[in-house]
Amino acid sequence: ADCGVGEVCEKASSYQLAVLFIAFAFLVIGSAGIRPCSMPFGADQFDPHTESGKRGINSFFNWYYFTFTSAMLVSATVIIYVQSNVNWAIGLGIPTALMFLACVLFFMGTRLYVRVVPEGSPFTTIVQVFAAAFAKRSLKQAKDPKQDLFDPPHTSAIVTKLAHTDQFRCLDKAAMVASPEEVRSGGAAAADPWRLCTVQQVEEVKCLIRIVPVWSTGIIYYVAVVQQSTYVVFSALQSDRRLGSSFHVPAASFTVFAMLAQTLWIPIYDRLLVPRLRKVTGKDEGFTLLQRQGIGIALSTVAMIISAVVEDRRRDIALNQPTIGTTQTGGGISAMSSFWMVPQLMILGLSEAFNLISQIEFYYKEIPEHMRSVAGALAFCNLALGNYLSGFLTTIVHRTTGGGQNWLAQDLNKGRLDLFYWMIAGIGVFNFVYFMICARWYRFKGTRDA
Repeated sequence: ADCGVGEVCEKASSYQLAVLFIAFAFLVIGSAGIRPCSMPFGADQFDPHTESGKRGINSFFNWYYFTFTSAMLVSATVIIYVQSNVNWAIGLGIPTALMFLACVLFFMGTRLYVRVVPEGSPFTTIVQVFAAAFAKRSLKQAKDPKQDLFDPPHTSAIVTKLAHTDQFRCLDKAAMVASPEEVRSGGAAAADPWRLCTVQQVEEVKCLIRIVPVWSTGIIYYVAVVQQSTYVVFSALQSDRRLGSSFHVPAASFTVFAMLAQTLWIPIYDRLLVPRLRKVTGKDEGFTLLQRQGIGIALSTVAMIISAVVEDRRRDIALNQPTIGTTQTGGGISAMSSFWMVPQLMILGLSEAFNLISQIEFYYKEIPEHMRSVAGALAFCNLALGNYLSGFLTTIVHRTTGGGQNWLAQDLNKGRLDLFYWMIAGIGVFNFVYFMICARWYRFKGTRDA
């Protein structure tokens, strides 16, 4: 029912809430299908065996994220404005219509797409390797992997043949032939894949295990990124948001500056910097994928340090100078312009442009080809787990500082949000060091034993 300002609004019925939550469930299911699969599916349209195809894949991830960010920029401004100031039904109807149009365009291109034929479940292979290695855990390590491990001719036209590596050698036992009966006549296949696996299967599992430490740094990294949509909004509410004489910038719209930085930086990096960096580094992508991730982590830490300094200044002005009003929750609004938060948001945006894109591309290239949908899901799992970790840290801070001066008090002028930012910056420094160790230890897919 319609509800005017100051009126007591009628509660939604159980039926209305059920429709709303069912819609949320469909959104979650749809996003879980689209997000992990759309990127590897798009990259599959390029031939990785040609130079133009390799460069096309490198650019694709940049331009995919450029499109993604540009769409979010429109959503965070135009769509939110329609929802807030015109009509919620129209504001939700526009994305619905756009998704329908996207479906139409997607199916119109069906005959044009390169479609890679599936070769079975990758998860079955993973479980088989662990099961076979556990069953043969009492065997001694193979002295000569080339002679002692089961390595039949590679027949897949999709998955790249992987060389044997000496990391996680305990898994090599899954490919050790304990008795002649484990191999079928002809020697090309195992009699029981749960008792004997190929070197290729073992190396695919090793690829996944090697990625885990690097992947875990992304969870910690996102703790800093999450702040742009949480406490940055609260800080904006308690600072001067006036633009001109009468217009007030919505607090939630400040996240647009991070998106704007990404949108501007990606084409500059891809079209102007990468060609020059190729000449300097000799790499097709300019910086390596791990270097770009490291730059992103470093930038996020810098952004948190700037956030702490700006918040300390905002609070100091609010406490020692006349405020310009109060928020709906009673907190004083500092006379400091909220646009002082733009630099930290722009740096966070650059951080995402470096880290997130390189994360996705890193997983795509390093995970075996038949697991690329899993690769697409890993980055979004990082984002989800980073949100949970941020919430966990917030809970700890509330419980440990709530008895005195709560760092995260509802009125930020009474809290110490700057100390919370310093804490996240400290975690960022630890994460950067941890990432450097992981990156130095990491062995890229296809790298042979030394």
